[in-house]
Amino acid sequence: MPAKFESYIDAFMRYLRLERNASEHTLRNYRSDLNQFLKFLNSQEMPGAVRVKKIDRLTLRRYMAFLQQIGNGKRSLARKISTLRSFFRFLRREGVLESNPARQVWTPRQDKKLPSFLGADEIKALLDAPDCTTFLGLRDRAILETLYSTGIRVGALVGINQGDVDLIGDIVKVREKGKKERLCPLGSYAVQALREYMKKLPMKGAAATLFINRSKGRLTAKSVRALMNKYIKQTAIKKHITPHAIRHSFATHLLDAGADLRAVQELLGHENLSSTQIYTHLSREHLKKVYDRTHPRA
Repeated sequence: MPAKFESYIDAFMRYLRLERNASEHTLRNYRSDLNQFLKFLNSQEMPGAVRVKKIDRLTLRRYMAFLQQIGNGKRSLARKISTLRSFFRFLRREGVLESNPARQVWTPRQDKKLPSFLGADEIKALLDAPDCTTFLGLRDRAILETLYSTGIRVGALVGINQGDVDLIGDIVKVREKGKKERLCPLGSYAVQALREYMKKLPMKGAAATLFINRSKGRLTAKSVRALMNKYIKQTAIKKHITPHAIRHSFATHLLDAGADLRAVQELLGHENLSSTQIYTHLSREHLKKVYDRTHPRA
């Protein structure tokens, strides 16, 4: 008797977790996409258990059309078809399928959208916003300085333990996507902010959490977004900014100051240079300065 579609999803999740070291965020997204696809299949004329071998390119094209009808944009469609390609590739590897029905399904061309970032004055206003006469203010200043100093993602920030921070060597060890570890340099302002905050931590130890909440538990990415929104409003910055925008600002300001693109790639932890190249589009101010300085008719 053929296995149920749900069991194939479970097997795929185990493969992603154990063999690919996928993050919990990635696993949630994959499972959500596959459950949505299963729900669509169940709504079609497929009585009884869904037969995975009956799924073909036309089935997937109908699914893409359905997703468009319910309002999914190009980015969302691209992610969902990517999920299905990976899923069917896994089933082919396991001998369940002879071919991947999603291999020839179109992927929508993405609109190029430049990431949001803050100018140097706006970043300074944001970093200066926390009230450092309180413990939470010291924590928030350390969080913002660390984000801007390292360019790491919020998910990596909240996973830092006290033993990961080396205030003498000016580095911090972070765990990025796929559970990869890397060392990031810390600037002098971040080192000072971390030193003042860590002096006040109620619980100390190498394995102890670095950024804690009011209950002394580990701060979440959602909490970091909330505190950043508070300071954005406090500084009256007229932009829709997320914590990830500090990462964008980090990369843009480095390039504006003349940093090498490959060095910025390493600092951001990008595997491919193409992921870093988007920031060159944000560096028009730097290019204009170079033009003004070097062109005879500038």
